Amino acid sequence: METALIFDLDGTLLDTLEDLADAVNHVLQSLGCPQRSLEEIRRFVGNGAELLMRRALPEGRQGLEEALARFQAYYGANCRNKTAPYPGILDALQALGQRYKLAIVSNKPDFAVKALCAELFPGIPAWGEQPGIPRKPAPDMLRHALKELGAQSCIYIGDSEVDVQTAKNAGVKCLSVTWGFRNEDALAKAGAQRFCREPRQLPMAIERML
Repeated sequence: METALIFDLDGTLLDTLEDLADAVNHVLQSLGCPQRSLEEIRRFVGNGAELLMRRALPEGRQGLEEALARFQAYYGANCRNKTAPYPGILDALQALGQRYKLAIVSNKPDFAVKALCAELFPGIPAWGEQPGIPRKPAPDMLRHALKELGAQSCIYIGDSEVDVQTAKNAGVKCLSVTWGFRNEDALAKAGAQRFCREPRQLPMAIERML
């Protein structure tokens, strides 16, 4: 039975935090709202753009739809300013791609996922949040990727509680990475059992799970 490797994007393959924070704070400033710290944004990400903006807006503030539209417009034009793969990720993906089918699924808007992955991870199919496919932690995005890859099972690699729950909901193995948006303690509390602490260790960590 062929096993694929499906990766989360933000906090797993790409360090996107500063560009996300810049986009959120651009919107908040334009609306006359207090700005958020980098650590606040770190806690807010993982469940898609709508929930990110809902969390970032002051409690009780109306106008989520307008804020979300402004975020998507600004982030779409500025999602590559400071974003880059984590050190060692490209080498790890190259090595893994010689042995496994790879894919990327993300709760980031699909337009941003497609743009970033086409430039940074060419040849690896990638999907983001889009109509008709419930976002993670629903299992639908993983199942869609598996179908497109023609694979029967996968190991899902991610950095957050959402990713742990997504793998559980999909009934697949999960590898949690600790260099992203959540630390090992938070992941363990969410139920993570297998960890990878450096990108260069990914091939070995995956081999141990098969």
